[in-house]
Amino acid sequence: MTGRVVGYVPGAFDLFHIGHLNILRRAAEGCDYLIAGVVTDEVLLEAKGKRPTMPLSERMELVGSIACVDEVVVDVSSDKFVMWRRLGFDVLFKGDDWRGTPKGDRLERDLGAVGVRVVYFPYTAHTSSTALQALIAGRRDG
Repeated sequence: MTGRVVGYVPGAFDLFHIGHLNILRRAAEGCDYLIAGVVTDEVLLEAKGKRPTMPLSERMELVGSIACVDEVVVDVSSDKFVMWRRLGFDVLFKGDDWRGTPKGDRLERDLGAVGVRVVYFPYTAHTSSTALQALIAGRRDG
């Protein structure tokens, strides 16, 4: 289809929560075809210093079952330019916790050089996988 806008939203999607659903829904509104990239355990360990709670296969199955997601892929790199070369998306969606940071500035510069727009959505600060993990850990000890 000519003129089709392909969107890409990468994430760990660990302990799937309302913030994940919100970014997927909003991303789908901003493109014609939405690809969700679920990062590998290794990429998550490199980026956040921890492994996910859920296995990659389960995270992919969960994200792939969301109606607004057209395709789910394994995201193999912290460098989203690597994924752009593989997928050729037109717009990348991220939480606004990246905006104005060195990694966000690099993302915008690298992808902007090939015509990809970076769109930020509000980060759901009150609900995150990290907060859920801490809550679960606290309950286990209690």
